[in-house]
Amino acid sequence: MAVPQTTNANDISTVIAGLAARQANRPKGPKLSGPKRAAILMLALGEQYGGKVWSLLDDDEVRELSIHMSTLGTVEADVVEDLLLEFVSRMSASGALMGTFDATERLLQQYLPSERVTGIMDEIRGPAGRNMWEKLSNVQEEVLANYLKNEYPQTIAVVLSKLKPEHAARVLAILPEDMALDVINRMLKMEAVQKEVIERVEQTLRTEFMSNLSQTRRRDAHEVMAEIFNNFDRQTETRFITSLEEDNREAAERIKALMFTFDDLVKLDAGSAQTLMRNVDKDKLGIALKSANEEVRGFFLGNMSSRAGKMLLDDMAALGPVRLRDVDEAQALLVNLAKDLAAKGEIMLTKNRADDELVY
Repeated sequence: MAVPQTTNANDISTVIAGLAARQANRPKGPKLSGPKRAAILMLALGEQYGGKVWSLLDDDEVRELSIHMSTLGTVEADVVEDLLLEFVSRMSASGALMGTFDATERLLQQYLPSERVTGIMDEIRGPAGRNMWEKLSNVQEEVLANYLKNEYPQTIAVVLSKLKPEHAARVLAILPEDMALDVINRMLKMEAVQKEVIERVEQTLRTEFMSNLSQTRRRDAHEVMAEIFNNFDRQTETRFITSLEEDNREAAERIKALMFTFDDLVKLDAGSAQTLMRNVDKDKLGIALKSANEEVRGFFLGNMSSRAGKMLLDDMAALGPVRLRDVDEAQALLVNLAKDLAAKGEIMLTKNRADDELVY
């Protein structure tokens, strides 16, 4: 890859910020979000040209780029070339890029302090769809209450309002009684909380609480293994899960509960499903549904107009036989896209919608 020698890190960082801030409008090929385009570009720049750029980005920019870099998977060479031609006047691409958690972490460690890399990677790793508040809901109530009792009651009220009610109740029960009553009154009077306030609370929790917690608590082995299983192809995943069920059914069930798979997309609400489909290439959706069961296929078709559904079925029929590997890649693309949209708050992922059902 050739990069003009007159290009400096400030120029590059300006373009990176621009790419991450807007949607792509490419005339052909898959449509990529701004952050994904920026992530591909940073991977392409590599160690030689990327070091100074990373140092010029703030923590939020680094974190967002890292999330997208670590879930890119394979990026075809022509996509890389299009992006780099947009960025500079000339380049040459020698092959595809592979974005993974490990590759992202190794790259960040070249240029950022280790504690900063640890915080970023701890934030972006974990089961599918888990954002800051979902992670906080998995913190033991004694640990969370011990931290919150040193915060302002209004801050505690904001935090508890974002947690699941059963978890918030357990935390409140542990807080000193006077403080707990103050927090309850504030929650009763609380109106819509400004986005900026939520972001400040999230940042404080991330830097002062979650980062310290991650350094003192070993990650759950089942959680780590669920991430690994999420990256298996279908045949490998089935083979290992089947063997593990025979050897240790409890561990297998815990891993499956932490995984987020293509079939779990049927648990999306209608609005989230439609948002997902607006952001995915229709050809990829057709390939992903080639081997899907009737429930999954019916779910996606049910969230389309009858005309769009008929067009999709016609396109799928025209595809003819499709390699299982291509189907797996297309399904993985949809799952990763769903994770990206959930991380940005555009859709909500869940493994179980039982809590949302209505009882009459």
